[in-house]
Amino acid sequence: MSVNKRPGPTDGKMKIVPSPCIRHCCLDDNDVCVGCYRTLNEIMNWQSCDNEQKRAVLRACETRKRAN
Repeated sequence: MSVNKRPGPTDGKMKIVPSPCIRHCCLDDNDVCVGCYRTLNEIMNWQSCDNEQKRAVLRACETRKRAN
C-alpha cells in the first residue's frame, strides 16, 4: 500500500516566502518602512499575497534599499 504525500509548505514551489520584517518598523515620508523597505500597502497586504507576489515585493524592496 502506498501513502499519498501532499505537498507541504516546505516542498519545492510551495515553500513559504518569509516576511522581510526585521522589527525595525518606522515609516518614512513616503510610507516606506525604514527597516524592510516595504510600502505601507505591501506590509498590509503581505499575508494575502501568493509567493510570486511576495517575491515581486522583495525585489522592489531591494531596489528601494539600493536607492537609499
